[in-house]
Amino acid sequence: MNVNFTPTIQAIEDGAVQWFTRLWTPVLVYFFVFIYIGLYPFMLWFTLLYFILTEQNKPMKIFAYSLVGIYAIALPFYLFVPITNVYHYYGTPSALNMVIPSIEHFFYTTTTNNNCFPSLHVAMSMLLVQTVALTHNKRFLYLTYFCAICVTGAVIYLAIHWLTDVIGGALLAIGVFTLVTHFMKET
Repeated sequence: MNVNFTPTIQAIEDGAVQWFTRLWTPVLVYFFVFIYIGLYPFMLWFTLLYFILTEQNKPMKIFAYSLVGIYAIALPFYLFVPITNVYHYYGTPSALNMVIPSIEHFFYTTTTNNNCFPSLHVAMSMLLVQTVALTHNKRFLYLTYFCAICVTGAVIYLAIHWLTDVIGGALLAIGVFTLVTHFMKET
């Protein structure tokens, strides 16, 4: 099965994300690569550590169950609805590779360039906001908002994800979080 749904997404969006590559400046490219490669994974691990150290059991359980749910729902899309990332589709150089040479080779040893829908970076960033909101720690919540906004900006500005991927990731995070919190209230 060699089907690729990218032309359908491109027909809907008509190069909206590709347009951002014309606005690339070194400062913003470096900033968003740092967000994508540095801040995002740090926030995933730090949030889990924060939940453990502060004994935030309910947010930790919701985060863990939601994380599994998000991956379970995203996996069939990655396997059966391949959508190539924006910069590969248009033949644009990778901003990640420009900042960190060979990083793309590292990424594509474990994945492919057509695992875009839904955006897990966006989904996980939004999940962090939702679960940290349960802790009532306003400063940490503001940090997760900053991270979610910057990650969403990064995947668009660096031409990694289509707008459709971003919307799909956001809806996935909201839907799974809502279901998990609903079922946890029942038990």
